This record gives sequence, C-alpha cells and structure tokens, in this order.
Amino acid sequence: MKFSLLTLFFCPFIFAQTQYPKEDFRAPLDIPMQLSGNFGELRPNHFHAGFDLKTNQREGLSVHAIADGYVSRIKISTFGNGKCIYITHANGYTSVYGHLQTTVGEIQDYVTKAHYKEQSYEIEMFPKPFELPVTKGQIIALSGNTGSSEGPHLHFEIRDTKTEFVINPIFFGFDKEIKDTKKPTVSSVYVYPLENSTVNQSKLPLLLNLTLQKDGTYLAGKVKANGKIGFGISAVDFDDVSFNKNGVFNVSTFFNGNQNYNYQFNTYSFDEMRYINAFIDYAKYKKSGQRVQKLFMKTPFALSIIKTDSLRGIIPVEPNLASTYRIEVSDYFGNLSSITVPIEYDPATPIINAEPVASKYFIKTNKDANFEKDNMSVFFPAGTFYDDFNLNFDVKNNRIYIHDDTVPVHSNFTITIKDSLYLESLRDKLFIGRLTGNNASYNGTIRKGDVFTAKSKILGQFGLVLDTIAPTIKIAKPIEGKWISDQKKIEFTINDSSSGIKSYNGYLNGKWILFEYENKTRKITHTFDDSIVAEGANDLKIEVVDNVGNSAIFETHFFRSQQK
Repeated sequence: MKFSLLTLFFCPFIFAQTQYPKEDFRAPLDIPMQLSGNFGELRPNHFHAGFDLKTNQREGLSVHAIADGYVSRIKISTFGNGKCIYITHANGYTSVYGHLQTTVGEIQDYVTKAHYKEQSYEIEMFPKPFELPVTKGQIIALSGNTGSSEGPHLHFEIRDTKTEFVINPIFFGFDKEIKDTKKPTVSSVYVYPLENSTVNQSKLPLLLNLTLQKDGTYLAGKVKANGKIGFGISAVDFDDVSFNKNGVFNVSTFFNGNQNYNYQFNTYSFDEMRYINAFIDYAKYKKSGQRVQKLFMKTPFALSIIKTDSLRGIIPVEPNLASTYRIEVSDYFGNLSSITVPIEYDPATPIINAEPVASKYFIKTNKDANFEKDNMSVFFPAGTFYDDFNLNFDVKNNRIYIHDDTVPVHSNFTITIKDSLYLESLRDKLFIGRLTGNNASYNGTIRKGDVFTAKSKILGQFGLVLDTIAPTIKIAKPIEGKWISDQKKIEFTINDSSSGIKSYNGYLNGKWILFEYENKTRKITHTFDDSIVAEGANDLKIEVVDNVGNSAIFETHFFRSQQK
C-alpha cells in the first residue's frame, strides 16, 4: 500500500460516508443476532474483520446465504477461518462465512471432489459464477468451530468485491438486529512523555485517575508536563444482550477544542491489519496483556482509519499556557463517554527516570540494517519496524539474541546461521527455531550447504535446532482385526514435539482417503461416507511427515459391512 502524509494531515476530520444498501441482506443465522466479537475489535496482530455471531454455544446451526449470488471462493484451512465460504452478490459486495462445521448440498459435493482431486484436506477453490449459484436464504453450511476459533460461533464478513476491503457489517441494516443503549467503558487513560519530556515528574508513562462528574463525563487528574506528550486509552463496548467486551467504534480527541486525532472502524484493507501493533502500546500488551490504544503517532504509519492533524495527535506543553484535552469514545448507536484532561506546564525535574538502555546498536525505521557476529547475522529491511529504537544484539552459546518481543515487527527480517557443529549427515534435520526456555518454535528454514536462513516477524532468541524424532500417531479406538460396521468414523491423534507436522495422508486399500484435521486437538478424522471403504476386509495406512522430513507410519486392518 502506497502511503502519503497528505492522507493523514487534514482538517476538519470528516469520514466519507458511503451509502450502503440496508435492505438487500438477511441475517446469516435463524436465531437472534448476538455478538461475541464486533468489527475492528483488537486481536493478536490484526483488527477483527467482521462479526462473530453466537450460535448458542453449539455447532450445527443452519447458515444461510444473506442474498442471491454465487459461491466465488471456498477455503478449507486448519487455521484462520477454518472451513470458509465466500459468496459474491450482484450489488458489489461479497459475504464471508467462517469456522463452519461443514458445507452442505452441491457445495459439499464440490468440496469433496476437490479434496480427492488434490489429495489434501487444506484446499482453496475459486468456482466460476455458473458453478455454484445460491439464492437468498439458502442453507449453504452448518456452523462450527473449525480453524483458529476458540469456541462454536459463526465468523461473518462483508467485503467490497472489487477492492476486497472489509466493511463493518453494521452499515448493511444489521443495526436493527442489535440493541445497544450502553456507553463504551473507558477503564484507563495513560499519558506518555515523548522526546525526553516529563509528565508529573516522570519520564515513564503514567496512569491517570478518573473521577465521575455529575453530568456523566469523567475528569482526569491534572497533567503537569513539559515538552511533547501523548495519550492512550483502554476502552471496550457492550451492547444490551451479548454481555461480551467488544471494540469501540469511534474515538476522537480535542486539544483546546480543536480535534486533533480520530479513528472510526468503517472499512480497511487486509494490508493494514498488522498496523494494530503500532496502533496499540505493544510493549504494555506483551508485558501485561492490556491493549492500550494510542491516541498519537510517534512515526506516521499507513492505517487508513486514522485521521489526524500535522502533529499526529502529539500535544506540545509550553510555558505560560494551561490547556484542556478531551477524549470522546462512542459506539455506532451514538452512546458516548467523555474524559477531560487538564494540562499545565511544569518545568520540575523528573523524580522517576526512564530505564537506561544499554545498547550500541540503533535502528532507523527507514533504513536497512544488518548486524553480524561470529557465524550468525540478522538483516532488517527498511520498514521492518514502526519506530526508531535501540536494539540489543548479541551472539553467544550458539544463540543469536535479537532484542525481545516487546518491540513490534511489521514485516519479515532474515536470520542467517552458518553451522560448524553438526555432521553433514544431520544437517537436513536442522531448522532455525525461536527459543523460549527449553522450547523451540519452528521457522521455515532454507539450507545451502552449511548456511541456514529463516524469516521471522517476532524478535527474540534463535538458534539451530536438531530434530531426529519422528511424529507420533495414536488411534483413538483400536480397530485391529475387528468388525467396525457400526462406527461412523475413525480418529487418530497426530503430534510432533519439535519441528511440527508438515503433512499427513491416509490410504484405504491403497487409495488416498480424506482425513479432516483439527489443530486444536491434533486429531484427524475419516468419516465413512465417501464409498471408498470395501465390503469385508480393509487395510488402512496413515503416514505423517514433520517439517524436516522425519516420518511415521501407522498400519492396521479391519472389517466392515456396508449392508444395512
């Protein structure tokens, strides 16, 4: 995405209000709409792209096409949205349905054929407009809990078909399905000293006290500062029926009555998702789990929902000037919470100083950087980080130490390690792992002779890890030599303790069969509904391969009658 400062610095702060169709779409479920997650909600490494709709804590609810159209994409994945359907509509929008238990009817027949054609559970298909047409209200799937879902629900999105920008579904008439009379809750306000400034005699960010006023607004404790400062908030929103902590829709700030920072969750692209790590106080999030939404930019970043003034929301505190800062947080329905922060200049020297940084390396966001020691190096392309910072870097005890994960990374950097410890016969079993205590997480690794390279978006400690242990395969219920005519499915648990599973395949009487994989439980399941099982004796073989090529094989035989 190309970026210009001109897209950010303008006043007044007016979001272009697209007129979205309000009557074209029906709800995707038959039950009343209740949200367990809303559009723009803050998630790990991304903003939430749609609605998470409750399904009464169970799977198997009918999922309907929200309007006429055609299935334009089907993606089956072990992570992300799991089993997911995309429907393109004639009005220029595409609806998305994720974490499905299964598709149904002609769609499921299409999916099954693709599984067997590609001999893979994970597939992605782009049907032509005439192949899978659907009508408004047609049942296209059953709700589920597949992919990275943390419980049964339906993930639902609306996208602009041409640009693929995600759009807040609330704009398409679904506000009629949700009752919300509650103000957003602002649980904390932080003030940040910037560029060597001081706030309340501190060089560190401070939490401000909030006092409820008679008119329902809040007054923060006075800020006494010198130099440039910024603010941040922790805020959530509730509706009247869901009782979930959801994200806020709109935040505006005003300095002496003039708006200086605003964001509103209308629409954005997937290219912008990772900017959430610049949007929040990432270090605080990694240390405490609290997501503080910053109301300023130290360095501009290309998140289109943000509109700001030329100071990027930063407040200059100058002598002989008392100022007022106001934060307004609102939801789509106009419920608003307001906090006023009095600010005055104070030249007092700090009592609380920032922690000293012992580093001889400095990163500038707009320049490439390469650091090397002994047999290891790391390369950061320009744009890897959001802000300039002092980097801790070292190589010792066969590990490369690259700062820590309290600094967010926007794009991949490259780690290179030249091996001098392992025999040539073992090098194919090595990978560069991110090391946390005694645990190592796999990074896709390329080997050229004795040189290994890998990419990462997380800082930390890395080193070469040897994996010579094959994956494990365990059957849930032994079937060796048994008649299993009454069993509808067979299930295995597959696991790999080091580099992780790369692939798995099942074969029945020498033919590939579909095993569905659930990453949360590490189980693979084959259902006897594809006419491959033979009458009488059957031979089953499972093969699992990890990311460095170690493999495990499980073989058994069983008997089954198809007669009813």
